[in-house]
Amino acid sequence: MRTRGTVYLAGALALAAAAFLLQPMVASAAESVYKGKTLTIIVGAGVGGGYDAYGRMLAPHLAKHLDANVVVQNLPGGGGLRALNKLASAPGDGLSIHIANGVAASLTQLLEMPGAKYDLTKFEFLGIADFSRWNVLVSPNSPYNNLTDLLNAGKTISWGGSGKISGLSDGAAFACYGFKLKCRIVTGYKGSRAAALAVTQGEMDALYVSETSAYNYVRGKNAKAIATMNRKRSILFPDLPTVFEQLPNLTAEQQWYLDYRATLESLGRILIAPPGTPKRFVNALRTATHNILSDPEVVAQGAKKKRFIKYIPAGEAKAALLKVLAGVTPEQKARIKKIVLNTY
Repeated sequence: MRTRGTVYLAGALALAAAAFLLQPMVASAAESVYKGKTLTIIVGAGVGGGYDAYGRMLAPHLAKHLDANVVVQNLPGGGGLRALNKLASAPGDGLSIHIANGVAASLTQLLEMPGAKYDLTKFEFLGIADFSRWNVLVSPNSPYNNLTDLLNAGKTISWGGSGKISGLSDGAAFACYGFKLKCRIVTGYKGSRAAALAVTQGEMDALYVSETSAYNYVRGKNAKAIATMNRKRSILFPDLPTVFEQLPNLTAEQQWYLDYRATLESLGRILIAPPGTPKRFVNALRTATHNILSDPEVVAQGAKKKRFIKYIPAGEAKAALLKVLAGVTPEQKARIKKIVLNTY
């Protein structure tokens, strides 16, 4: 499926990544531009959730590296849209950053969903703190032990979801399209916990969920994991075969959509600054982000709390975003819209 356009795109992505990676990492610059200032980390969700936890985990480290005051501001609403829209129109003064849900934010933009008033490509990328390799779960007593069992079920497989773009629902939709599996995705559950309970009680057959949530449900014996939706195995489920290991005869088209979904999921918890942020602030923030998220002690502290850090530098993060938003043909974009809206 490599066309001349995709070759040009690959070259552009490589140049974008190289430009970011060559940005200077100078600690003294970080100290000089932020000393005595207050930096606000905006979280597009309420207190107590995963994004809030990561923001509060990073705040003291940023304060130390930047020699600044760092506060966390929760701005929930619209599944993160409120925060993104505010940042998109905020003055780029270097005094605010955002930890965003890269999966939902990029998919919402790609599909031109109502209410999205931002362009992620205009933001300044600082790096990705963490991302998940998502898993397929079924109930502990389910007769399905792998993806082949699902394909041979001889019935429509029901999946628990929430909104159309929620990770649970759109992820399940990609999985069903990628497997060519007949599915019914039931939206309306209030988050993965409620959807997982529905699977445990037999109301739903399956759940598409991040590896950290999957680990908690499996550890609590409320579910069993049957596949990792990635070419690499989940860190938390090292013995669980991937979709590509279980289904080696997938067509090129099936593989493309499953790989696209994995790239989308790699955007994870992405750290961004508003468009127009002065370069001296951007460089200072990237330096601090790199130093913090590359620190083995910080990584170990996060792991103890199940707040894993899988750091992706700014250049690679921007390249992945461009691949998701610009690396699709009009036909693929139209198909993705049908997949997410469950109309395929």
